[in-house]
Amino acid sequence: MALDTLINRAFAPAAASVESGAIPGAVLGIVTADGERAVRWAGHAQIEPERESVSRDTWFDLASLTKVIFTTTRILQLVEAGRIALDDPLVTVIPDLRQYDMNAAERRLTLRQCLAHQTHLPAVEPLYTYGQDPNTLRAFILQRVWQPGPPVYSDINFMLLGIAIERITGRALIDQPLPERFSFRPDPALCAATERDTWRGCVIRGEVHDENAFALGGASGHAGLFGTIDGVLDFAHGLLDGSGLSPASMAAIRTRESEKRTTGWEGFYPGWHGGDACSSDTIGHTGFTGTGLWLDFRRGLAWSLLTNRVHPSRHKDSGILGLRRATGEQVIALFDQREPL
Repeated sequence: MALDTLINRAFAPAAASVESGAIPGAVLGIVTADGERAVRWAGHAQIEPERESVSRDTWFDLASLTKVIFTTTRILQLVEAGRIALDDPLVTVIPDLRQYDMNAAERRLTLRQCLAHQTHLPAVEPLYTYGQDPNTLRAFILQRVWQPGPPVYSDINFMLLGIAIERITGRALIDQPLPERFSFRPDPALCAATERDTWRGCVIRGEVHDENAFALGGASGHAGLFGTIDGVLDFAHGLLDGSGLSPASMAAIRTRESEKRTTGWEGFYPGWHGGDACSSDTIGHTGFTGTGLWLDFRRGLAWSLLTNRVHPSRHKDSGILGLRRATGEQVIALFDQREPL
């Protein structure tokens, strides 16, 4: 079965979601370790205030895919360059972290712990409600007395990692170099719209949907990256064929740091967002706006589903979890039926 035929069938769940109005638009891309790829799309990049069709070249707010495509990758590249080590405490590069309490728990956190979400930090905090001055908000993140709790998936972990990258490189996140087809400053006219935001008073298009990332200047370690499906597939292919990271870094993103987490990524477990047909050697991640990326290393296969499911509002049931799982099941079932080339 040719990959183009496979993707036409694997796209059926997304096409049905678009047709039913559960989501405005969707783009599905598949890539193999040998570089074969296929892309399929349907629906709208925007339905209000005016309807515009989605295309292969539509830029999506990747939301928390920022964590893996940008932040995790950049930290690992800095490790490869010898600038830092994964088990370095954050204070190695952010010495002013909780600077008024030398015994603060945050001062003992390591880069690895933040990447793997193995800290006491909370999942999220409405930082944008404290103001919109990026420097003041960064200071607030660093000096806040965070209440202790069990390890959870935490945006705060990656905000700290973003600040670490800025300190090491001497460059704001929004000005960091990025691969082709990725940007922190996309052309709004090329982007899928996200939410009709009551806080900003408009339909968001071409600026980050995440309120905290917006208040932090448009880019943060946890959100802010935009990209096209081909940009995401380029990134995935670099991981599948091992050209995107060193062997040690590849081992890190594939090795469990906890039951469900690797360094930066989520690892396969029954019931997860990528579908139960994935091999145990599969990693993935999702983004709140409706994006997702999965890599099954045993099969040499990756797929990405990009949607703008929060447009025009997050306050509805888009069925995104079921859609992601159904898409993953379809992609793998069809891939496994292929005759060897």
